[in-house]
Amino acid sequence: MGRVTPETRTVDTPAGDARITWHPAPRPRLVLALGHGAGGGIEARDLRALAAALPPLGVTVALVEQPWRVAGKKVAPAPATLDTGWRALWPALAEREPGLGLVAGGRSAGARVACRTARGLGARAVLALSFPLHPPGRPEKSRAAELLGSGVPTLVVQGGNDPFGRPAEFPGGPAAGPGGGPVRGYGLLEVPYGDHSFAVPKRAPLGQDEALETITEGVAAWLDGLGPA
Repeated sequence: MGRVTPETRTVDTPAGDARITWHPAPRPRLVLALGHGAGGGIEARDLRALAAALPPLGVTVALVEQPWRVAGKKVAPAPATLDTGWRALWPALAEREPGLGLVAGGRSAGARVACRTARGLGARAVLALSFPLHPPGRPEKSRAAELLGSGVPTLVVQGGNDPFGRPAEFPGGPAAGPGGGPVRGYGLLEVPYGDHSFAVPKRAPLGQDEALETITEGVAAWLDGLGPA
């Protein structure tokens, strides 16, 4: 069956209008909602790759644009405002495929939002892409508690050269694996040579397409392993 055309919906929130771009699965079994980072939108390479790869596998992908981005602003608001927007649009995400599990996720700042709000919203799990474990060069400013406090199964997908936190700095390190590690319900998938945007150097033995395949295949396998809600 061919790919279904994306659909866009605007959702009113207390922080302003948010926008959801749906990439529907022909036969959905799960919904994955993904927010963007503080420095970019839903055009990020990892978000685009997941939106293309997962629907044929039965996962409807919703790419969410926060109100500040929809309004054309250049700087993201405070975390509390991001959380407010995400919570307010959650019913629109949940009602799309009633009865299916809804996984919260995002990249960078969007991953933090998903972790902070997952348990309260009843998310099935969290996908954290390029989780900013700490500001570059400031490992003492760790956000590990925010990550591990999601309260639901969580997969971190992290570039091997991410200045916001390399895989070895995370709880459990690369040994945690996508299926879970020493911390119950938490797993880590490394994208070798990738930076915060999962870009890989031209001379790296891993090409850009291979890096994106590492992400899409790893996330697909993790979603398959979640089991029933």
